[in-house]
Amino acid sequence: MFEKHTVYKHDNYNMLTVEVQGKTLVVREISDQWGEETHKFLSRPELMDWAQKRFRAEDFPGGEEELQRVMDTLRSI
Repeated sequence: MFEKHTVYKHDNYNMLTVEVQGKTLVVREISDQWGEETHKFLSRPELMDWAQKRFRAEDFPGGEEELQRVMDTLRSI
């Protein structure tokens, strides 16, 4: 059984989930613009490095505050 975390979900077409599969972290990024993308990470630092490069405050309706919440959620996984 995999542990699944919803990092954010704006609607059925814009969401980010993380599945913990043993030591592997599988990130599913779904957007109405790009469809579904899957990323696999072997460590949490690798996941956080990707997230810091991938997301900007402008990407979120709540701006800087929502970006910080997303990053905090990813750190806690």
